[in-house]
Amino acid sequence: MAVVVVESPAKAKTINKYLGSHHTVLASYGHVRDLPPKDGSVAPDDDFSMKWEVASDSRKHIRAISEALKDDPELILATDPDREGEAISWHLTEALAKSRALKKDTPVRRVVFNAITKAAVTEAMKNPREVDMELVRAYLARRALDYLVGFNLSPVLWRKLPGAKSAGRVQSVCLRLIVEREMEIEAFRAREYWSVTARLATPRGAEFDARLTVLGGRKLDRFDIATAEAAELAVQAVTSRDLKVTSVEAKPASRNPSAPFMTSTLQQEASRKFGMGAKQCMSTAQRLYEAGYITYMRTDGIDMAPEAVMAARDEIKSRYGDDYVPKSPRMYKNKAKNAQEAHECIRPTDMAVSPDKLKVSDADQRKLYDLIWKRTIAGQMEAARLERTTVDIGSADGQVGLRATGQVVLFDGFLRVYEEGRDDVVDDDDKRLPQVAEGEGMAKRAVTPEQHFTQPPPRYTEATLVKKMEELGIGRPSTYASIVTTIQDRGYVRKDKNRLIPEDKGRLVTIFLVNYFRRYLEYDFTAGLEEQLDDISAGERDYKEVLERFWRDFSAAIAETSDLRITEVLEKIDEVLAPQLYPPREDGADPRTCPKCGAGRLNLKTARSGGAFIGCNNYPECRYTRPLGVTDEAEAELSGDGKLLGHDDGDAITLRTGRFGPYVQRGEATEEVPKPPRASLPKGWAVEDMDLEKALMLLSLPRPVGPHPDDGEMIEAGIGRYGPFVKHGKKYANLPEVDEVFTIGMNRAVEVLAAKKTRGRAAPEPLRTLGAHPDGGDIAVMEGRYGPYVKWEKVNATLPMGVEPADVTLEQALELIAAKAGSKGRKKPAAKATAAKKPATRTKSAAARAKTAKKTTKKASTETDKE
Repeated sequence: MAVVVVESPAKAKTINKYLGSHHTVLASYGHVRDLPPKDGSVAPDDDFSMKWEVASDSRKHIRAISEALKDDPELILATDPDREGEAISWHLTEALAKSRALKKDTPVRRVVFNAITKAAVTEAMKNPREVDMELVRAYLARRALDYLVGFNLSPVLWRKLPGAKSAGRVQSVCLRLIVEREMEIEAFRAREYWSVTARLATPRGAEFDARLTVLGGRKLDRFDIATAEAAELAVQAVTSRDLKVTSVEAKPASRNPSAPFMTSTLQQEASRKFGMGAKQCMSTAQRLYEAGYITYMRTDGIDMAPEAVMAARDEIKSRYGDDYVPKSPRMYKNKAKNAQEAHECIRPTDMAVSPDKLKVSDADQRKLYDLIWKRTIAGQMEAARLERTTVDIGSADGQVGLRATGQVVLFDGFLRVYEEGRDDVVDDDDKRLPQVAEGEGMAKRAVTPEQHFTQPPPRYTEATLVKKMEELGIGRPSTYASIVTTIQDRGYVRKDKNRLIPEDKGRLVTIFLVNYFRRYLEYDFTAGLEEQLDDISAGERDYKEVLERFWRDFSAAIAETSDLRITEVLEKIDEVLAPQLYPPREDGADPRTCPKCGAGRLNLKTARSGGAFIGCNNYPECRYTRPLGVTDEAEAELSGDGKLLGHDDGDAITLRTGRFGPYVQRGEATEEVPKPPRASLPKGWAVEDMDLEKALMLLSLPRPVGPHPDDGEMIEAGIGRYGPFVKHGKKYANLPEVDEVFTIGMNRAVEVLAAKKTRGRAAPEPLRTLGAHPDGGDIAVMEGRYGPYVKWEKVNATLPMGVEPADVTLEQALELIAAKAGSKGRKKPAAKATAAKKPATRTKSAAARAKTAKKTTKKASTETDKE
């Protein structure tokens, strides 16, 4: 028998079914050790030594593995088949060896499988290997780099940029992408242009549309028809001439299926088709993998095992017939540079398990499996055969020409099963054209001009952001989801209608880093560092040399910021953002002149909360402020009587701005109603997006959800000082999203309230119970805030350094308790009468200590505020 260790209990449960009673399958619950979040965890001056600490909640998992090894002295490490999985296996062996659960002669084997199926697991057990130390060193290098950047750069942000939370090696580069895209959008100036479309009819009465492509005998470019007047002249030119078909060209074409999914493409497609975020997508895929339905979901490979290819072809043949099976299997080349970290594509483990046969009730899992199955099957199907047709129509004098394009699907091929989604709407001219012949006259049913404006580049979605990161070589498959999630959790970016929009603090952090740490936010530098880390995985570089080279320059850059003042930083950011913060005014006046006092100058200011705003430097005489992203003209429109959004029940509904930002108001203040109903715009709601419907939604809050099923008291949903909430009596529970305030139903509201009720501090559970004390009462080993300890009655004795909770004996515990009780001048808790002789002294001493602590805390708090 052997002890098999995997990451999760779900994976353990599935594998246990295949291995049976001959193995004990346990879960490590992810990483068991990590770098403590304090200075010195990575020591550059000590050859980059790293201090690892077993997480408090991981001790019980290590203890369970240690106990199992006493009966089954053989360890099989079956963690995930990637760098992180290799690192978890290494951490486990290190931790178990330190606790003496692993002896020198204990057999330790490493097995990997790309799918949790009986065949894959059984085959892996026949081919064990040792822990791949090249992958472990690549993990150590990444972990050290991320620590050194985050732990040294974040304090610089805290000191120099109030409200900033953290910076990271890859997350800051990812944030830069979003911020720069937003600045492109703000700097964009729309350009007007026109198009002309004619509705034409064949001699047989069939109608179709054709666009104007030639005018005055010259081919039109996009901006050649620039005004309404020019468009009207073009319409007259078409209307006044007879038209006939000058050429008809039909060309055969084909479309091949997309490659099977890898991590990044799965995240992109799940976002496009279902609106799934990267984190949600990977969590769902993880559950499908652990249940044995799909292969490993963190991969940069697109190749597929030969047996899987043949199984897919067999499934296609049985479902759709021989015509849909290509003569030879489709082979997709793996783009991954590092073969050690490249795995098979993401595919179903059994092609015969179609989505309708999946025994899963979770809706997200069903949707994602359906996507993976269809993409995999389509990837081995025959190409779609098309016919693309181009029809040119012109006037006899050659002054006017129009063109119509279309296509016909002759054989659907893989399109019968699946078609890849697109990030942006594209006119593919895939409409079908009627039968036309060269020389035929075309009747004009209508000739219509249409106005257009150039559009700014779209904001990133999670899908397009992941795609961009992949193109630039930033991050790796296992990191995409956590990076995108982190910048949202930090409050640097918000997601609105699936688009990523930088918050003020995210923009300020990016400008700060770009100006003072530009090299480390360069896309090429970050991608180059990723390649070096890949080389470490392949055994082609020494990881400590990579760390040494990085740290030498990075530490120097950190040192250069030591003398920076906050005002200097803000002035620099103000200068860089000036084109966006102070756009030209319509009257030609200086955009930095304060519109309120006319004497002060506008500049950038920040609050401790991290929010940024524009204020007058003539403060406190002038208290003019406006939010970032709002022009003076927009601010003026919202001031005073505000912007009228519409009327409701005879009341004017206006959008205004005040001391605490923009808000909506019903009616006007009168003697009878000095304070008309108002509602502030929630965080994330843009001023430019406000309309009457949204305003009325805000003004209707709090919204009654319904009577609580237990006591009949009304449950309400609203938005308060701390964000969206549901309320029952005096009990409040937070909601994750503002939009949920307007949609939450009774079941969800009761669930949220119940979850809040059960939240709280539960009594700590003992790690081990050692036995009874001679004077009565149990002795237990507990996990405390400052480490493990033994507890008896009211005596708590900390375990000495190096003593693990799993190794403590009853005799050792009795000695520790006796020593602890003696140090307090106590013989034993049973002698309560003696201990009670001086209650006043003890009470006075405790009160004095509390008073002293209170003074110390107050003083420290005051000093912190001063800083």
